[in-house]
Amino acid sequence: MTLGPVVIDALGADLRAAGYTVDGVAELLGADVHAALGRGVWWPALRVTGDDPLSTLVRLFLLGAQVPRGHLLEVFTRVPLDALVAGGVLELADGTVRAALDIRPHSDGARDFLVVSDQDAALRGAPLRRDHVLGIGGASMSLARAVIRTPVRRALDLGTGCGIQALHLDGHCEQIVGTDTNERALKLAAATARLNGMSWDLRSGSLFEPVEGERFDLIVSNPPFVVGSGASDYIYRDSGVAGDDLCRSLIEQVGDYLNPGGTAQIMANWIVREGDWRDRVRDWLADTGLHAWVVQRELADPVSYVSLWLADAGESPDQTARRGGAWLDWFTEQGVTGIGMGLICLRRPRDGEAPEQILEEITGADELVTGTEVEAFFARRDYLRDTSDEALLAARLSTAPVFLEQQSLPGPQGWQQVGAAVRRPGGPGAVIGVDEVLTALLAGCRGEVPLGALIALLAAHHGVQADALADAALPEVRDAIGRGILYQAR
Repeated sequence: MTLGPVVIDALGADLRAAGYTVDGVAELLGADVHAALGRGVWWPALRVTGDDPLSTLVRLFLLGAQVPRGHLLEVFTRVPLDALVAGGVLELADGTVRAALDIRPHSDGARDFLVVSDQDAALRGAPLRRDHVLGIGGASMSLARAVIRTPVRRALDLGTGCGIQALHLDGHCEQIVGTDTNERALKLAAATARLNGMSWDLRSGSLFEPVEGERFDLIVSNPPFVVGSGASDYIYRDSGVAGDDLCRSLIEQVGDYLNPGGTAQIMANWIVREGDWRDRVRDWLADTGLHAWVVQRELADPVSYVSLWLADAGESPDQTARRGGAWLDWFTEQGVTGIGMGLICLRRPRDGEAPEQILEEITGADELVTGTEVEAFFARRDYLRDTSDEALLAARLSTAPVFLEQQSLPGPQGWQQVGAAVRRPGGPGAVIGVDEVLTALLAGCRGEVPLGALIALLAAHHGVQADALADAALPEVRDAIGRGILYQAR
């Protein structure tokens, strides 16, 4: 893409004048057709679109259809078609025009954006180019949803691609630096920024080389994390580094680029062999000196993992079989039994503070890592570090909205309870096992009575010493606070 700023501004004006926004497209297509398009089913959208300007743009950029040149003359009134063809946005073919790039509306819930990327293989009908620039994908949206949105001064988007993370960062960061090894990605990211009236400091280079010696308040990265032999078939997914060493390197270095109290949030994949997946990631974290919250959202077997990534490339069946077979052979040679996929959230501790690293996994369909949840996690850990047992016993705690889940088995005398847990909906790891005493304590935490007084009442009811019950209950209370099940009432 080689468009000047004046042409990009005119292009953006024409797209917006046609109502080419998230809501505009959704209203044009209708709920069912719009939902189908989101699942990759394109033909219903082709059926309901007509010749009006918005329909023409949907056909052109979202459906990959060829559009009569005359229709586009009604859409692009500010920017000449020849300029878009020369700039690599459109292609001419026998009196019709088709898109050479993917330009689509996107929203963060408050603002509308336009995002420039390469078309995927399904729209192009051909294998991806090596320097393919990925558009709005599942991993990028998972990261965007998980990023803390507290305003900061400086942010780094490492591996910016087409600029999805930078778009979202722009709402709460004064300065944004974006880096990538793919020069084509930097060009499309610059176009994305210009289309949205933004200005980012875009730099070329690998890992932290472009920002050597600098520090940031927030670092986000959706890197080329795919685990493999070290091949570099597609830049957006393959780092050229064998195994999961790219992610390891990112985690081991990132602390050197964080300001005190700064946060890094990195999408990562890791190799799983025998044993607990946590052991490998703990090894990455061991010498970082950083607080960490790691959430594994999925564990894939080798066949499923390889199939997932081969499906995007648009290669022939023979190419897919050859590449997939070699990939699985490498996994076998390396003893890889699974690949973990998840998010690593890191924070540079305050002076003199020992790092605390917690690793857990998503176990329920309703569990999501959101920016609000990540921010609350680190705030809860700060509260626990800053609050002595004496202060905790004096605190008035409240129980969050939770479910009490009980497990029972049939026995000679009817149902016999064999276990119970309290779960906070939506939070990864937000579950604790409970017994009769802890269940009663949680029920009594309504923000009205100090914790110590509640424990004394329970001790009297059960005929035990209050100090002994407090010693037993405080670790469980701290665990409940750490998981967001209990919180200090205001």
